[in-house]
Amino acid sequence: MENVIQLSDNQKQLVERMGVLNEKDGLQPAVSRILALLLVSPETELTFDQIRETLGLSKSATSNAINLLLTLNKLDYITKTGDRKRYFRSKISSWKDDVKAKFSMINGMGDILEEVLKQRPGNTTDFNKNLEEIIDFVRFMNKELPNVYRAWEKSRA
Repeated sequence: MENVIQLSDNQKQLVERMGVLNEKDGLQPAVSRILALLLVSPETELTFDQIRETLGLSKSATSNAINLLLTLNKLDYITKTGDRKRYFRSKISSWKDDVKAKFSMINGMGDILEEVLKQRPGNTTDFNKNLEEIIDFVRFMNKELPNVYRAWEKSRA
C-alpha cells in the first residue's frame, strides 16, 4: 500500500469527524471522507489510488464519489507532465463564489415560497403563518448576508 497518505491519529479522527459532518449535510459517506481527506492531508493534490487506499474505499466507490464531487464543482484535478495520473484537489479557493451562489439561491427560494403561499388554501392558517415566517426570514437573510460578507471583507482590508 505504497499510495497510503500517512496521517496522524489526530488527522484520521479529523477526517472522520468532518466526514460525519458532511454526511449530516446530505453527502454520501465516501464523498464526505474524500472532501475531508483533501482538506486534512499534508499533500494538497492526491491521486485516485492515494485517495482510495488511504480511505480504504473500493474502486467503484472512489470513482463514483470523485465524479460526483467534480460535478458538484467541489474538486478539480491537474495532470503533471510525463505522468498519466490525475491529481485531485479541493476547490477551497472558490469558496467566495460558492457563498455568493448561496446568496442567489436563498433569494430564489424566497420567490418560490411566496408563490407557494399564494396558492395555499386560506383554511390552513397555522401552516400559512409558518410559511410566511420562513419567507420573512429568507428575505431578511437575503438582505443581511451580503452586508455581513462586505463587513467581513472590510475587516480583513
